Amino acid sequence: MATGFYWLRQFQRSRRSLDTESAATLVHSFVASRIDYCNAVLAGAPNAATNKLQRVLNAEARVVSGTHKFDRDLSRLLHTELHWLDIPERVVYKLGVMVFNCLHGQAPQCLVELCQPVAGVASRQHLRSATRQLLVVQRHQLSSYGRRAFCVAGPSVWNSLLYSLQN
Repeated sequence: MATGFYWLRQFQRSRRSLDTESAATLVHSFVASRIDYCNAVLAGAPNAATNKLQRVLNAEARVVSGTHKFDRDLSRLLHTELHWLDIPERVVYKLGVMVFNCLHGQAPQCLVELCQPVAGVASRQHLRSATRQLLVVQRHQLSSYGRRAFCVAGPSVWNSLLYSLQN
């Protein structure tokens, strides 16, 4: 997080010489790539954990657009003009992509084994969830960290998607 603000301060000096599209590309390559790195571990995390990263993302949007800290419509700027997702939505998106890669054999084998279709379990083949191509969500013991594990969070995110998005 501190490196994100560092790069934003460095970029602020040369911002005037770039157009908005170039500025968005540069800032996104330096800062957003650091935000997105390993953010899947924040699945199901409390808001306090994601608020710090959200502040970096907001500062990034302000640098790109040239707005000030207390200007209004920052969320509109993030979503409609820059087409960026908020941090919790980025985490869900990344988990969905990881599960998609697991189901299509484009992920490490240790992750592929955690994404098991309901139709692949002998005792559940006749359930309605087996025909809807849902995944088995493993049981977890710890209420705080158990639901954040990939074997729980990944299939849960996948099962919450619309059927048309799963294909």
